[in-house]
Amino acid sequence: MRYFALAVSLGLSLDAYAGPMRWADIRDGSLYLQADRPDNVTVRWVPAWQADANEERLYLLDGKGRLAGERLIAATETRGTQSWPLLPGASSYRLEIPGYSFRRYKVEHDERTVALFTPAKVHFSAETRDGDELFFKVAAGEQAVLAGKFHGGVGALQAQRVGDGKQLSLALKPYRAYWQFDQVALPVADTEQVWRLRLQGSGKAAFWLDGTANLFAQNPQQLKPVREDDGETRLTVHKDVLGNTPNLGIALPYVMPPPSSYAVLDAIKPQAGAYYSFVDITAKQPHYEDAFRRLYQDRFGITQDITLLAGSQRQADLRADTTSNAGLHAWLAATRALGGKGTHYIGFADEPNLNYPDYASYQSIFTSMARQVRSNPDNAKAGVRIAMPASSRLVNGPFADNAAEKRGIDWARRLLKESGDQIDALAWHEWMIRDLLATRVYRDSVRRAADLVGLDADGRPRKALLLDQTNLSSGSSLSPYDQETHFTSLWWTSVVINASQDGLLEMLNWFQAADEPEYPKGMLRMLGDDHFELKPVALAQQFIGQHWLQRVVRLENNAFEVDVLAMADDLKRSLLGVNKGSRLQHVSLNGAACPLAAGSLRYFGADNRSRDAPFKCTDGRVSFELPGQTLFTLSWNAS
Repeated sequence: MRYFALAVSLGLSLDAYAGPMRWADIRDGSLYLQADRPDNVTVRWVPAWQADANEERLYLLDGKGRLAGERLIAATETRGTQSWPLLPGASSYRLEIPGYSFRRYKVEHDERTVALFTPAKVHFSAETRDGDELFFKVAAGEQAVLAGKFHGGVGALQAQRVGDGKQLSLALKPYRAYWQFDQVALPVADTEQVWRLRLQGSGKAAFWLDGTANLFAQNPQQLKPVREDDGETRLTVHKDVLGNTPNLGIALPYVMPPPSSYAVLDAIKPQAGAYYSFVDITAKQPHYEDAFRRLYQDRFGITQDITLLAGSQRQADLRADTTSNAGLHAWLAATRALGGKGTHYIGFADEPNLNYPDYASYQSIFTSMARQVRSNPDNAKAGVRIAMPASSRLVNGPFADNAAEKRGIDWARRLLKESGDQIDALAWHEWMIRDLLATRVYRDSVRRAADLVGLDADGRPRKALLLDQTNLSSGSSLSPYDQETHFTSLWWTSVVINASQDGLLEMLNWFQAADEPEYPKGMLRMLGDDHFELKPVALAQQFIGQHWLQRVVRLENNAFEVDVLAMADDLKRSLLGVNKGSRLQHVSLNGAACPLAAGSLRYFGADNRSRDAPFKCTDGRVSFELPGQTLFTLSWNAS
């Protein structure tokens, strides 16, 4: 009998002798661990790809969802080891290896510790060897579906029912679109069924279950239910204001939107916009963008925006030539014609650290175009501001070779030193933080950006901070589980909360407004010609916007699975929160006068509906029960 990855590669056979249980090479997934005696879980890692350009984090949660261990892995730490103790108990620890990971993680624990692996869906979760085996269980009456995707490694899945030997095979075929995959329905049975899964082919593996628990074990005796105890969330809200909340926006299309889209845009009420300006188009048609830019400003009230200069057909590496200069000239003239109603940031390239061969190539066009913008004082009077470098990721490197030489934060630091007086804002794009527990890195990246530009006497960043594009995945490497479900709502709300937590960020934009055939990653879905509907993430954004206030108030929060942002606006007070885990959380709040004046608690769950919920005021403390995977807002008036 062969076992998952490292067990095979080291020649271990768990039925031959008692010893440690090993898992490898995990790149994205959760491992649930339940010990019946004191144990240690040890994680070792080696580089997979561009590890020296990327920090990573590992998380260990206890049975109540509390953070039992966190490991920040520096970019320089391409190899390393981390161990944590596991205490015996009836509930399971959760070891989280967030994807996309640039390292291969090997996990070891006692063979008596029950271990269940939850792989990512669509995205590859591990690197395995031909013939590796795992087991899974399907409860009575469940219509389970075994699914997988070909990522150039494992090319077929074979499932065999242990009870009677019935077999099913699933070939994993290459597809043009990343989000396409293969699946096969398993037979429904009146009794619980155990299946053996054999992975055929070596390398990257993507396999998962729908319709039943997405859990896999190395032997069938370990296929036990995961127990998660209720969590306890303790919040304390203070009176001190940290700063302003960012304007929440979307990336807008390069065309005049049809009137049929107005209602859905009104529903999500974007406060900011992100545009491209294609210099080869505007060089020939200087007024091409005028109508839709004015519509977004005057009809939809978007007065803060950022534009990235680029070329049509996804040309991102512009040169300082006559076409680029003419395109920038047309954009500046169009912006002056808007009447100076807002702030209009301009970036001279789209993700230069990804698209230019080196820093010097980008620095050359930045210097040339900054000079062109500054040459006319009327541009600044019209609200034009210069943003840089609109990098692909900030703290970590882009998805490119030699990424360690192209980290956005390093390019930004050099440009600030050389041309700081020409720069009004630091902009960047964040991709591939797909794990709900890892979204806290957004708070870290905003803090790192603020440290880079420095703070003024009032504690405000000396340059505006703009996270002007973000999504779970970059390009078209999308999963329908990520983009089309309530998961996206949980993710976006968590990102909004974490990025806003310290009151340092000025703009946060979802990329993009509406689905496109090659990039179905919008907030809006197109149903035929000129027919739009709100996707789950848009409905969540509508909920967020209804309770979004202007200032960030300091909040203490002891929870790991629950993210909360405290806001204020005159006498209004609001908490926006999200329970990212599946467990029930018992929430209590100190610092708000009880009973709450005009108090209101609302939930937003997987049904995409907002509803009132009860709360209690006892001994000066507000308390309520928060279901798993639920957004909430608690609003009241201060005295």
